[in-house]
This record gives sequence, structure tokens and C-alpha cells, in this order.
Amino acid sequence: MANDQTVADVTSRLSQAFNLSKAAGWDPVGLQLGDPAAVVSRVAVCHELTPEVVDRLVDADVDLAVTYHPLLFRPTRSLVAGNSAAGRAFRLISAGIAVIVTHTAFDVAPSGTADRLAETLELADVSGFGPAWGTDTVKIVSFAPAATVDDITAAMAAAGAGTIGRYTNCSFRIDGTGTYVPGIGADPAVGSKRVFNFEPESRFEMVVPESRVDRVTAALVAAHPYEEPAYDVISARSNAGFVGRKGRLPVAMSLAELASKVGDELGGVVRVAGAGSVESVAVIPGSGGGMFDSVDADVVVTGDVSHHQARDALARGMAIVDPGHAATERPGVRSLYAAVAQLVGDAVDLTDVDADPWKGR
Repeated sequence: MANDQTVADVTSRLSQAFNLSKAAGWDPVGLQLGDPAAVVSRVAVCHELTPEVVDRLVDADVDLAVTYHPLLFRPTRSLVAGNSAAGRAFRLISAGIAVIVTHTAFDVAPSGTADRLAETLELADVSGFGPAWGTDTVKIVSFAPAATVDDITAAMAAAGAGTIGRYTNCSFRIDGTGTYVPGIGADPAVGSKRVFNFEPESRFEMVVPESRVDRVTAALVAAHPYEEPAYDVISARSNAGFVGRKGRLPVAMSLAELASKVGDELGGVVRVAGAGSVESVAVIPGSGGGMFDSVDADVVVTGDVSHHQARDALARGMAIVDPGHAATERPGVRSLYAAVAQLVGDAVDLTDVDADPWKGR
């Protein structure tokens, strides 16, 4: 990697390549630890920042670790040396190692974790299900003379509006007629005072992250020609990626045969609930037991299924093959390493360090 590359440069490239904005809203995806201005000479990729992985990062003199799983899932009050996640974060910061997390953004990405899991099991006619809703979003709607809308939406975009995935300056516009009566003391940009006015206007709308609403509305009002611009801020859930995949096997097989295939391809400690022949298969990388209501298939392959989730699935006529959380993510993590190595020119491969705490007898 070129010596003038910074942590911010690499973060931006990964964000563009994997569309990190598609991560679930609860997920700490992106730069989690480190100085954006720090120079990056060596990058490593891992499944999870276990103590062994942290040891190897320090020994390999790495500047930046790209990890699939986040290190810190929950807010922490302190970073103190030790074996906990917070202790590992302290050690990484002390060693000058930055951390970028991909997690659910890579789950939903094309050729990401969900796609690779479906490909590994040789599913055909694959489609997505189970939206990973992103950060809280609103839609801002306003009205203005058509000739002014370009300038207004450009100002809103500069303040953070109108980004959908890899696309920026996104808006929707439609022409119509606005009506109003300017009162005493009003100073209308168009129309006459104390008269019922009909004015041609364009309605326009843009999506905005909740965190940018105040900034974007201020930009809208500042750029708008009207003395009293009308606008609405509407809560929205927008443009989610899908974390699950559903397809069909090339030929129907018994549940036992599928479980054997899952064990051979993914490893892990395979648990099976149900019996009979299966053809339609849903796959969810990681912990997918909470998503059973969003899919109808003969069998679901996922990890971390609880007793009650298994009972509910069986009651609906749906079998389960559970090889464990980490096992369902392994094909995707291998793909993550290949993608990062291509982006940065070289990378240390730590994806072979097993992230699965469960072992067979």
C-alpha cells in the first residue's frame, strides 16, 4: 500500500466498495477505533478481534485491522487493560492499530456474507429477504418555483440530504400549483398581497439521516426564495439491504443429507431440527432465529437458534440446520479478505483464526 494512504482514505474506499451506509442502524459499522489521519502501511483482515488475533496484529506490525465482527457492540464506560473487549480495544489503541468494522453492511452487500452462504450451498433462483433497516431516516418535502429547485436541492445535498447507497443528490420532483394569501406585513417573493394567489410550483423531496435534519432544514430555508417556505419532515424507513437469501437446491434431498453438506462446507457443531425431504432453503448468516417470520422455506440454515425459536419453526413446518454463528459467516469472511486485499494491494490474512467458541466433542 502507498505510504501516503491514511486511515480515512482506506475507510472511504471500503465504504464505497461495501456500501457501509447499508448497515443495520444498531450496528457499529465503519471506523470504530483509531486516528483517521494516521498513515496506513499494513492492513489485516479478520473474522473477529479475539485475543489471539490481537496478539497477531501487534506481532505483524499492522496499522489497520478490517474486521467482520465489531469489537465493541455496547457503549463502554472505560478502556482498561485486560482480556475483555474493552481491554482489547485499549491494547489496539496503545499499539496504534485502527479498526474498521464491516458486519451487517457486508452481510447485505452483493457477493457479501449472505450471497456467499447461498453460493456455498449451491442454491439457485436466489432472492433476498429480511431487511436490515439502517439509521433513523426522514424525508423532507418542500415546494418552490421550478427554476429555484436545483439550487435548493444542491444546498440540501451539501448539508447531508439525498444519499441513497452509492448515489448522491437524489431527489424526486413533480409540478403542481400552490395557493396562498399573503397577510398584512408579508413580503411575498411572488404573488400579490391580500389576494388569493395560484402559483406554479414544484414539489420536491429528499431522504435525510435523522442526525442531519437540523442542518438540512437550515440549508433548505436559507436557499429558498420564499419568506415563509413550507416544508414537512416525515419519518421514514428507507432503502434497506436484505440480510437473508432464499433459493432452492439443484435437487431435493433429505434433511440429513443437507445437514451433512452444511457440516462439510461450513464446519461447526451442526444441530438439526425436523425431518423429511427439503428443496427450498433460506440462509441467514450469523444469528438468524429472530427472522423466521419473514421467510417461508422447507429449511433455514443459520446460527444461534434458541429452543423456542426452533419449536416455533417446527410448528410452521420449517426445519432448521444450525452449524453455529461463526460457521455461517466463514464463506463471507473469506470473500471479505479477498475484496480488501484487492482494494489495498496487500493484506495480512487472519481469517484462519477461528472465531467460533463452540467445539465438537
